[in-house]
Amino acid sequence: MGIRLFKKDTFSTILKKYFAEENETLSLDPLSEIIASLKKEDLGVFTAYLKDNKIITNNLTTYLRNIFKDRSFNLSLTEADILSENAFFPEFKKRLLNKVLPPIENEKTVWYLVDNVLVTPKKDLSFFQNSPEDKMDELFRLLKIDDFIRNPKVKKELLFSVNILAWRVIGNALDVEVMKMAPEYRNFDNPFLALQNELDVLNSEFKDNPDFQMSSTDVLYKQTKVYLDQCLEFINIAFKNSSKYGISSKTNQSLLKIRQQLQRMADTIKLFVVDTEKDYLINSKQLFFNILRYKSHKNNLRDLVSDSTRLMSHLITNHTAETGTHYITSTFKAYMKMFWKASGGGVIVGALCILKMLYSYIPTSDFAHAFLFSMNYAMGFVMIYLMHFTLATKQPAMTAATMAKVLSEGDSTNTYTEFAHVVSQLFRSQFIAFIGNVLMSFPVALAMIYGLEILFKQNFAFEKSTKLLHDLDPFQSKAILHACIAGVFLFISGVISGNISNNSVFYQIPKRIAKNPSINYFFGPRFAKQLSIYYSKNWAGIISNFWFGVFLGATAPIGLFLGLDLDIRHITFAAGNFALGLYGKDFVVTSYTFWVSFVTVFVIGFFNFAVSFGLSMLLAFRSRKVEINEAKEIFREIFRYFIRNPFRFFFPLRSRLDEKSKKMIEEIATKSANH
Repeated sequence: MGIRLFKKDTFSTILKKYFAEENETLSLDPLSEIIASLKKEDLGVFTAYLKDNKIITNNLTTYLRNIFKDRSFNLSLTEADILSENAFFPEFKKRLLNKVLPPIENEKTVWYLVDNVLVTPKKDLSFFQNSPEDKMDELFRLLKIDDFIRNPKVKKELLFSVNILAWRVIGNALDVEVMKMAPEYRNFDNPFLALQNELDVLNSEFKDNPDFQMSSTDVLYKQTKVYLDQCLEFINIAFKNSSKYGISSKTNQSLLKIRQQLQRMADTIKLFVVDTEKDYLINSKQLFFNILRYKSHKNNLRDLVSDSTRLMSHLITNHTAETGTHYITSTFKAYMKMFWKASGGGVIVGALCILKMLYSYIPTSDFAHAFLFSMNYAMGFVMIYLMHFTLATKQPAMTAATMAKVLSEGDSTNTYTEFAHVVSQLFRSQFIAFIGNVLMSFPVALAMIYGLEILFKQNFAFEKSTKLLHDLDPFQSKAILHACIAGVFLFISGVISGNISNNSVFYQIPKRIAKNPSINYFFGPRFAKQLSIYYSKNWAGIISNFWFGVFLGATAPIGLFLGLDLDIRHITFAAGNFALGLYGKDFVVTSYTFWVSFVTVFVIGFFNFAVSFGLSMLLAFRSRKVEINEAKEIFREIFRYFIRNPFRFFFPLRSRLDEKSKKMIEEIATKSANH
């Protein structure tokens, strides 16, 4: 196969070599060499040569008829570029393996022929698609394949393919997990079964008359098309309901597969429709292009990842969007409330800084330190969450989804301006949350380390002070990189929260708790109901904060174990560590050390925010199909808004857009809550 890449003969040389005389060979080499050479020429030159050389053309036609004879092509219609597994990772693994080591195919199939003739299927498809239509028509006529769609054997293969797809569609569509995604159809006739009835009529027609054909006005074709549209509408409704009922990755994959199969059925049934004589040529070409297109995408990993993850990312951001609305302040009262909540979070983080330092003195293994640090952070973050305090950088992962909703659901020409105003509200919310966290974590850590020295007559920060201050120097340490790592973990914790919320809805966990016989028997219905409500409101946040703590606590010990300079830097912890570093040095540090450490605390906060918010925005934009090319105009409008109203990005100044933004955010919260 690889040798063909070095063939440099022109198509005329190849044609003379193989087809100057009648050739009964069934080898695929002549065809592969012709196609490889043809891509270097204009198709018009090739057709002109065939017109001038009738003998070669006739011999080539005979050769093509022989190599395609008795080769079935149903696999190319029913398998290529259609999901074959009901889960993402098995499908991904299968496609990856097929890319690296192509599977062994049945040599009596068109699938095998295409695989062994086309070295670069996408480029070959592009060549034929970009060739002038009149030249393609002429080529089909010269090779006497302009009406091969009329052949009863071809029709039989097409009909067989449609039946295979229909059987698979019905089997998947009647799965209980799929059916419950579209309860609207419970009181109606199932469109999938109705579609199968129409196909039974089509099969009967073909059995009675192998030469049958349909026109676009035939009742059979119209009815089949109607049921196909209803089946596709079923899938669309199921996807829409995913926000209401949640969805599992398996069900998501099943719905994607059913949609692909329905679309493939629609494409194939169209090939039976002939209104004029010219339609035979059009349909013959279409079948040719369909097979090439399906085959060229059969192992496409990018499309698989895109299709399989878009809905899940939409659900994750959808469930975090409602939470994100609570982190955007629009009034002075809300602004100050955010400050006090952040201050409470700062108090707890100040204590966590002390505990982590004390744990580090325990002489134990790296694994034990990882466990202690992880539990320290995890319990602290869960405590912050349950006490309704705020950890500033936890907000971006939640607010990004809200921002994407504001942008994607805007319906006016002023959407970008309104979006810029919401950004200003978000930014000042982050700003005051940073201030609240830092202003409290610094003095609390200072007060606690002082209290420990009074109690135990020992400065516990002395031994660690040099390292703590060194870690706050971006020129001497990897503080910025470590801040970015923390930003990634903040993003992941937001994804975990959204995923748990989706699974909770899909598996109806709150309802299961409320109806659980054991809980109701031992504790009573009222307790079961309250537990259900508590779970619904808090479980995703608890788990998200727990894992965020585990990520932060385990990073440094894991990095040490692997010999890598891995760690995390978080603005609130950086402020607490700054206090411990100064205390350990008895506040005797150079002005350079003091000011660099002071500035770095806020630089760390900026990168925490930028990375977590940026990743969350990418996920949210992608899930809602917000075009990336809009970003330039969006950021330009935000910059213009900042130049006109810089203080609104830091303080809750009134604006005529306040009511508009408040209404948009309330609508988002209401929609999300209704889900």
